[in-house]
Amino acid sequence: MAGASGRVFGSALVMTSEPALAWIASVVGDPARLRILLSLMDGRARTAKELAFLARIAAPTASGHLAKLLASRLVAVAPQGRHRYYRIASPLVAEMVESMSVVAGETSLTDPRLRRIDPALVTARTCYNHLAGRLAVAIADALQAHGHIAFGDGGGEVMPSGRAFFKGIGLELGEAAHGRRVFCRPCLDWTERRHHIAGAVGTALCTHCLERGWLQRTRDSRALTITADGEAAFVAIFGIDAASLGRSMARAAA
Repeated sequence: MAGASGRVFGSALVMTSEPALAWIASVVGDPARLRILLSLMDGRARTAKELAFLARIAAPTASGHLAKLLASRLVAVAPQGRHRYYRIASPLVAEMVESMSVVAGETSLTDPRLRRIDPALVTARTCYNHLAGRLAVAIADALQAHGHIAFGDGGGEVMPSGRAFFKGIGLELGEAAHGRRVFCRPCLDWTERRHHIAGAVGTALCTHCLERGWLQRTRDSRALTITADGEAAFVAIFGIDAASLGRSMARAAA
């Protein structure tokens, strides 16, 4: 049925979604607000003062931007004592930001001036609540090569051997499997253009690596540092020479 816009494609949906889409695009399109969102993409909550510093803007300016992000439901806030802590509102918002990064990365391939990426982010980082970067892609490749997980048609599956594998490294997936979130899915890595593991499995694996001390968070960044224990674990468990991931990035930048 043709709508007021003259198009024969769910005119009611088009008329209601176009303004909302344009509004979200305008909110995210502001460089300062985008820096705030990117600062929250490591999954940690931060105060307005911290976000102002990370976004390189004055505190009053940050307050105005945060108000708009809250009104757009892109961030959420929770009071704790004297402070208010902001975070990404939902995994859906994080997926949107990550997808935008992929599209932006395609643009930067044709314009080298736009491709200025911190090598530490390329090696290992958080993608909201799961691992990303070369390390994460290498882990996904190793698990697929051994038949522990399978990706296809936008979804993922942990095979019986995969459940046994994860249990063997001390990672129980039973609780994650019964949650409301997607259990396992591929997520396109914006620096590598290949898939890493997202969903409840990706979150559990990220948490496991941090709790075991294989990875350490970096102050004021999504980048993760691979520890000496991590280098040993990734070789022994996944067959990944994690130390070479950073070296290969350094050679490429040279």
